[in-house]
Amino acid sequence: MVAKRFKSLTEGLPPTYWLLWTGTLINRLGGFVIPFLTLYLTTQRKIPVSQAAVMVSFYGAGSFIAQLTGGELTDRLGRRPVMLTSFLVTPVAMITLGLSHALPLIAVSTFAVGFFTDLYRPAVGAAIADLVPSESRTRAYGYNYWAINLGAAIAPVVAGLLAKYAYLALFIGDALTTLVFGLIVYFGIRETRPVEAQGAKGATLRERYTQLKREPILLLFSFLALFFGIIYMQGFVTLPIDMASYGLGPEQYGLATAVNGFLIVLISIPISNMAGHWPRFETMAVSAVLLGLGFGFTALANTFPLYALSVGIWTLGEIAASAVAPAIIADLSPVELRGLYQGIFGSAWGLSFFFGPLLGGWVYEHLGAGVLWGGCLALGILLALGFLAMRAPAKRRRAKSSTI
Repeated sequence: MVAKRFKSLTEGLPPTYWLLWTGTLINRLGGFVIPFLTLYLTTQRKIPVSQAAVMVSFYGAGSFIAQLTGGELTDRLGRRPVMLTSFLVTPVAMITLGLSHALPLIAVSTFAVGFFTDLYRPAVGAAIADLVPSESRTRAYGYNYWAINLGAAIAPVVAGLLAKYAYLALFIGDALTTLVFGLIVYFGIRETRPVEAQGAKGATLRERYTQLKREPILLLFSFLALFFGIIYMQGFVTLPIDMASYGLGPEQYGLATAVNGFLIVLISIPISNMAGHWPRFETMAVSAVLLGLGFGFTALANTFPLYALSVGIWTLGEIAASAVAPAIIADLSPVELRGLYQGIFGSAWGLSFFFGPLLGGWVYEHLGAGVLWGGCLALGILLALGFLAMRAPAKRRRAKSSTI
């Protein structure tokens, strides 16, 4: 019975995929620095809060540029070289940041950490598309998302313990776990780029981006993902402010967001298994509605249990979308553009991390909480309609493509 269950979980996922999954988990388990970066800069380097925030923004800028750069390089050079560059250079940048005292060097090192840390993401996304057949991709991306979140849940706890001894240990530990992922790739993973994608090496940027214009459905999906992310970001920006207005402090907010992590770890794998049998754009539509409903319900919340319930609702939408969205991108991307489209999709999420706080904060401050949460609900419904409207053209697109 156990063997049968294990086979059902792993069916369609080759050994190389599990090496990527293992490397992802190890890397995320060692994600010590970023959650504590602002605290480190203000307490250990004695940098004012305003300047520390600017330093952290350099990380975000590096991450955003890395998604597009990594996608382009993934198609031109291959998945493996990009991953190795990311995993072997990041430790150097990480240690440099931990040893830096001068503000300009901290800024450059932080940007480098952001860039090289996320350079690998489009390569891994494209490699999963190379390795895993379409019918199993929702499970593959869903399992990978589970590994990311499990690591993200454990890493801050370990980092807090390490920080009591020495902050430099955070940088060393983060660097080592990244290096381990690099060694896994170097010794265990061969290039996965299909032969038919080799033509991307000789194509000019103009030719590749001209081809993008002929694939509007992929760009439109990434555009919708940007607004999906803007709604999602309110859980980390305006939600704690709203809770504070009812006398609920950081402890209650931490417990409410713990509902998010708990549900992700608990049900991401079963949902990913089931999502493989669900129509994908309809699933994205339901995800958008759940996201909007969860944040819309926040307008009615004034106690901790109600806030926790709202978090639980939008987390369900997050989990389903995390498995289905990258699978849609992988399914619809021409084989020679897999890396670039994974990068574009990732950069859309990156932009949402920039615009989400700005838009949410402005609406909350100038128009009020009711407008913000009601707007999240309305936007979620509009996104659902947008995803549903993409069903027919996506079906035609896939019918014409011999690469799906």
